[in-house]
Amino acid sequence: MLIGAMNHPAHEVLDEIEWMAALKLDFIDLTLEPPAAASWVVDPPAIREALERYGMQVVGHTAFYLPIGSAFEELRRASVAELRRCLEAFSAVGARWMNIHADRYTPMHPRRFFIEQNLRTLRELLPDSRQLGVGLMIENLPGDYNSAEQLGELLEPLPELMLHLDIGHANLRVPHNATDEILTAWGKRLRHVHLHDNRGGDADLHLPLGAGSIELGQAVRSLKRHGYDGTITLEVFTPDRKFLEYSRNVLRRLWDDTE
Repeated sequence: MLIGAMNHPAHEVLDEIEWMAALKLDFIDLTLEPPAAASWVVDPPAIREALERYGMQVVGHTAFYLPIGSAFEELRRASVAELRRCLEAFSAVGARWMNIHADRYTPMHPRRFFIEQNLRTLRELLPDSRQLGVGLMIENLPGDYNSAEQLGELLEPLPELMLHLDIGHANLRVPHNATDEILTAWGKRLRHVHLHDNRGGDADLHLPLGAGSIELGQAVRSLKRHGYDGTITLEVFTPDRKFLEYSRNVLRRLWDDTE
């Protein structure tokens, strides 16, 4: 199991890699977002060189607010163009996987409409994904994409689409954490994990591990029971990196002590 963290989009990517390497993280969850880490701003060769120098790996992450299901066709096509540019950048830095956040904001339209729009976008990206050697993953989101059934509306029609499980998100807007349910249905397609804590409800707090209500031991047992041994990003959003370091130690100890 590899532990990593996400870069801050307002900070220079090479500086982010440097502190992550100093913290002895295994990889960067590289999000390509403005202002400082946009796909048209970053320097992929320099990023790849830095990762190789520090012996770090990389997973691709894209902006959660791209309107890939928009009812405005020009906006949807612009999102496709941006995601293609992200695929190219991730291929250049050596990433094997790129996540995508499904869209759901189409007022005056039924759910089936934005599901079909998301599927259109994903189908259009798959040829680029194959050519560039960067697979696509869909991330579970509170509300509309946070159960096995809801995720199945995207995963079932597209066998090439993989799962990116956010365990923190699986604890929001649900009567109980949906991690086990999602893994039972789609665990064979799991390729990446986000882990952070919260207190349930609506607030996506991104707390250090143990500061919220998520049963971390149960989450780790579920991952291992489904055969997962890949990358886990600690999405602990705090200016004090001691909390990230603490969370890294908690996760490593839990992982090593869990059968």
